[in-house]
Amino acid sequence: LRSCSPGRARRTNASRRACLVARFGDIYAQERLDAETLLRTYISDTEMVQRIIYIAAVESFHAAKMAYRQFKIRVRETLSLGHSGLESLEDTVLDYIVRHEDLYDVQASVNEVIRSMNINPKISFPPEIDFIVISTLIRELCRVAFSMQTLIPPLDIAFGTDGELFSETKYHRSFDSDFTAALVAYHVWPALMENDVVIVKGEAVTRR
Repeated sequence: LRSCSPGRARRTNASRRACLVARFGDIYAQERLDAETLLRTYISDTEMVQRIIYIAAVESFHAAKMAYRQFKIRVRETLSLGHSGLESLEDTVLDYIVRHEDLYDVQASVNEVIRSMNINPKISFPPEIDFIVISTLIRELCRVAFSMQTLIPPLDIAFGTDGELFSETKYHRSFDSDFTAALVAYHVWPALMENDVVIVKGEAVTRR
């Protein structure tokens, strides 16, 4: 194992959090739109394109969180064998992960996301094309989601369901929404949460 400086994760928590929140916003503004443009060359249905991207975001966070948990277990098992000093084992484990996030096998998560999307009944794709065409978006989402698990407290995305009551505190309405409708028809982008508090609004379409 490479060496690590105790307490690094806690000392850098605020700056890492700010960078990750900003990166999440950048992905929404750039990679999401790039993926949307790419998907529109294969799919004319705007709703289906937006559903695909939203589900890619949800599945990316799920896959990255699972990978983080497994990675943390392996690091804890290894470091516990020779742990000593003032720092708790948990802090030492977190410091190690923060310093060596490059060891995260992001491609394995991307593959897992694509597998999950292929069996999701809410989305479909022309048979001659694969969801791998938006792997750049998926990879960036997995990376940011993995890094968000190293924060204290970790950041996560809000759980959304079609037909839920629209929340002004959680989502912006898409420009093509019915602004008098009370229910979410479908989601475009997830809200970012910290301890169940919205820190970045998502986007949803409301229709009657």
